[in-house]
Amino acid sequence: MTYRLVMNVAGSFLTRGLRHRSFVVGGILSLILIGVALLSVVWTPYDPTKINVRGRLAAPSFEHWLGTDHFGRDILSIIMAGAQNSITVGVVAVSIGMVFGVALGLWASARRGWTEEILMRMTDFMFAFPAILLAIMLVATLGPGAINAIVAIGIFAVPIFARLTRGAANAIWAREFVLAAQAAGKGNFRITIEHILPNIVSVLVVQATIQFAIAILAEAALSYLGIGSQPPTPSWGRMLSEAQTMIFINPWLAVYPGAAIALSVLGLNLLGDGLRDIIDPRLARQR
Repeated sequence: MTYRLVMNVAGSFLTRGLRHRSFVVGGILSLILIGVALLSVVWTPYDPTKINVRGRLAAPSFEHWLGTDHFGRDILSIIMAGAQNSITVGVVAVSIGMVFGVALGLWASARRGWTEEILMRMTDFMFAFPAILLAIMLVATLGPGAINAIVAIGIFAVPIFARLTRGAANAIWAREFVLAAQAAGKGNFRITIEHILPNIVSVLVVQATIQFAIAILAEAALSYLGIGSQPPTPSWGRMLSEAQTMIFINPWLAVYPGAAIALSVLGLNLLGDGLRDIIDPRLARQR
């Protein structure tokens, strides 16, 4: 019976999703990103870190589909490996933001009073700093590197998830079934785990998708500034940084990684937008 219910819900969700243009386009672009990243784990046309001075700045050909950079490295291989790096940073950073942010938001919603007020004012303080400025400040303090960039991006995501969780949870706390659970003698912790969290998971999934796109963009920005992923780790942001000195010699060196970043962020944003409309059709009707 449970299996049949799950399959019916999944089938209904998929049917609505296939009718939503943003969800379909975003899903295709996101699947391409994930597929390229997974493929790069086991295969790339060439070693993305191998330098070939004789073949530097080669034009696109059957041997090098997107050409080579100023070190003679195959651009397609670097972009494929860069997708793996971007997804790794995005997944870990968003996971950090979700774990700590959701926990703080649920705690604030359950305790209310001064606990909620203090936690929300702390998130307001963090929002006073632009995201990229906060990330630069943290990475500059901790030192450049992929791990420190992940920590910085994850810390920025914490207040976003905390405020979202607290707002969504407060709406559920006022529902009749929660009041009935309180009347039955259930404690706040048990109500939070059994009733509050399951009812806000869909909202958190949508936000996680959007934050994933922001994390990819932030990682590219930090790498472009030289304080994100360090050589020899392939990074789209560093490809842009290296290409700026060659922009008049070979502008395609900047176009390829720029297009990869743009399409990845666009796909994840469209996917998040589609998920939001499918989960709550009222939002789609209001727009």
